[in-house]
Amino acid sequence: MASNLALNKKFHFAVFLPQYENLEYWKSQVAGIEKAAVEFSKFGIVLDYFFYDFNISSFKEAVKKVLEFECDGLLFAPIFYQESVQFLNEYKKTNIPVVMIDSNIDSGTENAYVGQDAFQSGYLAGRLISFAVKNERQVLIFKITREIESTSVYLQRINGFYSFFRDHEDLQNFKFSEVTIKDSGIDQLNLEMFSGINSVFVPNSRAYIVAQFLEQNNIKGVRIIGYDLLKQNIEYMNKGVIDFLINQRPEEQGYMGVNYLYRKLVLRETVENTHYIPLEIILKENYFPARKS
Repeated sequence: MASNLALNKKFHFAVFLPQYENLEYWKSQVAGIEKAAVEFSKFGIVLDYFFYDFNISSFKEAVKKVLEFECDGLLFAPIFYQESVQFLNEYKKTNIPVVMIDSNIDSGTENAYVGQDAFQSGYLAGRLISFAVKNERQVLIFKITREIESTSVYLQRINGFYSFFRDHEDLQNFKFSEVTIKDSGIDQLNLEMFSGINSVFVPNSRAYIVAQFLEQNNIKGVRIIGYDLLKQNIEYMNKGVIDFLINQRPEEQGYMGVNYLYRKLVLRETVENTHYIPLEIILKENYFPARKS
């Protein structure tokens, strides 16, 4: 480290992420990345950002720029599965270390990952829904997706959720159905979707859309579990409409992603390639600051 400072050496890390304006989850990721950038700037760390919109053409345009950019390490959030696999296989030729955040995709290349175990988080959601249940339960898996969300992390959560019930033969009284709507508003929901439903699993951060509909239609007694401490999710959790939120701790993911590259390239440490962020279950009783409903 001292020799780096003496030589005034700079380490350029490319940060390749989706656009984060108006998206709380990605704003938190960037906040963690910025925190690490400030902390490690005195050791010659410089970050260069490459953002893409939530569409494949924008992603491919950004890929060209990233492939041309000379850097020492890459922090990457792979949203589009097939396109990300292609990019990582191409990027492998550069021999530049890559750490992925948010989604861990198997591209056949040796890359690092910082984030949650998506399968385990879905498995945990299944366990939470199964608690304190004796009678037959109708469970709705509510997929509120953008066009792009056949992503690895999304599918792994759903797979993990079903796996919990497959692994527990004593829970055969659970029946499952699925609904998919595009992420463009509450107007696509209807009362028939929730007829006879006891529990709802939303495998992304949009649980508040279901919660809003249930509240507006005065539907009570439906357990909801979703992801991420978005303001709207927290609002409905504090009202008692959402029961559980699994927090992915995005700020920590962003920070630890930069920290991985810093330790590997600046300190030249041997670093574990996979760093799982602990699964954090949030209820209104343990959310801080606690709010009265």
